[in-house]
Amino acid sequence: MYPVGVNLRYYNYNTSLNSQAEKVSAVSNSSAQPTVGYVINPLFNDRIPFNPSFASSKLRTRMNSEEEKNKYNTILTMLDKSSKKKMKELLKTGILLNANSNDNSTVLDNLYNIAIKERAHGLSREGILKDTIDTLSDPHVITQQFGDIPENQKATILDLYMKEQQVDKNNILQRKNAENDINVEHSGTCVASSIEFNLASKFPAEFARFAEGLTSPAMSVNKNIKMKNLTDNTLDSIWLLNAFEVPYKMDDYDSANLMFAPDKNAIIRARIQTTNRDPNERSALDVLMQSTFMQIGSQQTYDTLSDKRKGKFNNNDKGLIEFEKTFTESVVEDKNKISVTYQKVDDNAKLIGYETDFETMKKQISDALAKGENVIIGYTEVDTNNEIINGHEITITGQKYDDSGRLIYICNDTDDDIPHAVEYSAEILLPKIHHAGLPQEVVQDDVKLVENWVEGLKSYKEMKKNKNSNSVSSPMAA
Repeated sequence: MYPVGVNLRYYNYNTSLNSQAEKVSAVSNSSAQPTVGYVINPLFNDRIPFNPSFASSKLRTRMNSEEEKNKYNTILTMLDKSSKKKMKELLKTGILLNANSNDNSTVLDNLYNIAIKERAHGLSREGILKDTIDTLSDPHVITQQFGDIPENQKATILDLYMKEQQVDKNNILQRKNAENDINVEHSGTCVASSIEFNLASKFPAEFARFAEGLTSPAMSVNKNIKMKNLTDNTLDSIWLLNAFEVPYKMDDYDSANLMFAPDKNAIIRARIQTTNRDPNERSALDVLMQSTFMQIGSQQTYDTLSDKRKGKFNNNDKGLIEFEKTFTESVVEDKNKISVTYQKVDDNAKLIGYETDFETMKKQISDALAKGENVIIGYTEVDTNNEIINGHEITITGQKYDDSGRLIYICNDTDDDIPHAVEYSAEILLPKIHHAGLPQEVVQDDVKLVENWVEGLKSYKEMKKNKNSNSVSSPMAA
């Protein structure tokens, strides 16, 4: 089942499932949570939806030390009324003192560091603090919508971009092409924004740690990962890290310390969003998070100004392909994620069938949700000839049955301009799913697993062959 056919690259060209026939309804965040049980908050004597991913970090809703209370009060002095209310909710729900981060720091610890320490030049401590609190309070506010470049900055940024691209800034045609490049209308960061959403909703302390590190003067964050969460063999894991050109140091034979950072032009977009953000556009924090994840997946070749990438695994210059997405998801979460391919696609990008039946697909998605996992999926759009014309990534966060017994998936789409969850019927969504990122233990008994490095090497060889024959890989884009 994994992998087959051509590699799809995933970014959005207005392909969200927006028609009334496909979208069951837009639902509020509170009503969209999957019903997986509750725990009782003893401090406030009310119910909190149980998130199994918090199990590794004891649920705490009470500050145990004067140090924590001082941090909390210091943060409050920098917040407006709305953010103060959200801080109290983060405490009440156990998110604020959650410590499921790579270094065991809490959300509170990282918010405090954002509040008192210098941020990267051009970023606001208050702004990043607000962005982080807003996102942790409701990850559905994450969007992949680029902001426009202000008129008074366009000429300077355009000259910088053309210099980096080594083109003549006085050439009218080349200048127009460059101007089109940086006026990004359709973002290719749906994979990166989906991973950002998953990090915020399932690993709040780690999200806050990333937010603190990526917005600091160093503009980077380190992460220790287990090599077995990439491949079964350490040497193969090393091959993957080298292939993706992620800076790393080996702590020992079983683990490595990776450094993640946005591309050098991300700060330009982040500064713009700090002072010129319009409704439904990315926050400065979104910019840096998504740039970082695009850098990881594109082998450190992403450019935030143009939203384009290079890299050894993809002939196309937009988005990430399935193999790149799986690697990025695995190292960011330090989990062994398997990308299970459901659709059969021929060499001409035509959908010709499915690798398994829909009942198996339902079971695998349901099993992952029951384990407290979100499921990032890539879905496709086809024309009347069943040829794939576009693809997009969204996240399944839960499921339920309606009054008529239909299975409904609760989803998050970072490109639909709806800052809360939406619902899709299984009968509509399942046939569109090309692949899903699932925990290995969910699928290991159902499919013959092919390790990521094997597919990566295969993709690399095929791309080199295509280049040598002057052929272009199928533009399976959304």
